[in-house]
Amino acid sequence: MTTTPFRPDSAAGTRDRRELWLSRLSFADLADFGQDDHLEAFQVFARSCAAIAASAPPPRKGVAASAALKTIAHAALHQDMLEPAQARRFFERHFRPCRVSACAGVRNAGFLTGYYEPIVEGSSLRTPEFTAPLLRRPDNLNSRAPYPDRAAIEAGAIERHTAPIVWLRDRAEVFLAQVQGSARVRLEDGSLLRLAYAGRNGHPYTSIGRILIETGEVAEADMSLATLKQWIRAHGQYPGDAGALLMHRNKSYVFFSLQEECEPAGGPIGGQGISLTALRSIAVDRAIWTYGLPFWIATDLPWRGSSPSPFRRLMIAQDTGSAITGPARADIFFGGGDDAGARAGDIRHAGDVVVLLPAEEAPDP
Repeated sequence: MTTTPFRPDSAAGTRDRRELWLSRLSFADLADFGQDDHLEAFQVFARSCAAIAASAPPPRKGVAASAALKTIAHAALHQDMLEPAQARRFFERHFRPCRVSACAGVRNAGFLTGYYEPIVEGSSLRTPEFTAPLLRRPDNLNSRAPYPDRAAIEAGAIERHTAPIVWLRDRAEVFLAQVQGSARVRLEDGSLLRLAYAGRNGHPYTSIGRILIETGEVAEADMSLATLKQWIRAHGQYPGDAGALLMHRNKSYVFFSLQEECEPAGGPIGGQGISLTALRSIAVDRAIWTYGLPFWIATDLPWRGSSPSPFRRLMIAQDTGSAITGPARADIFFGGGDDAGARAGDIRHAGDVVVLLPAEEAPDP
């Protein structure tokens, strides 16, 4: 096995044509690969293939699909896939696994996190209980540089260019929805709205949870989404309060659009423009990787409960995020609701990230 530098496709959207170190493997090198549900993985992959074949621009543009991946996508759509063994043969015939790292010879160099779709209470109108707006994409988002940051937007800098879609309980709830990039909102009458990512102000993302850890406010072992929300609320969200000032440290601000349909069984729309699948969809760096590429993720995670257990799954790159940068970086979608959020919030782990490249594009073994 050798470690080979690989330059990603030079199409628009690549970060800097950095060298990626790929260690060519065989499928036999992937522990427990044979125990995964390849038919389920193929069904998720096929949704990406439909988007690739349609050639429609994704909501969040990234590296364009190569000719080889397009060929595979068309082949997948013409398969009558009925059995896991058949799906496994498809992946093994068309792809070659390569371990990803940022430098030569490093194993378990991947960094894995988790995310989810919040389900929160809200109102179509501002009320004494629901006072924080989730904003639509502004009509001038692409016309100003630099665009106002979080603090300026919350102070009303763009109120003439946007409007609330829905009102949430407080700014901490809005902030967490923005970090996740989607949300379902339950209105007073029990109906559900689904809000999808519709753009951001262009400022860099800053992890405020990491700030609390580095300043000693919260121990790293205790940090979670629930802990973060609790800290913000305990320290105040009015102008000048410590909770508000902490949120303002993340200058990035996300805008939303209303999805017409909200099927609870379906996931939110990811960066590729298709519905995400819990524990099969991942977010990757869209400046390096193409939507639709399969990845084998191998590590031990607390993904079924509070204790770590083996996580060995074939995942499909179908989303992205401003905090997801680097070749061996993956954000695992856990689904929707509080249980998914609790599990996703505990994921900050090293792991093996293996990309399945089209056979003709993979480096020599």
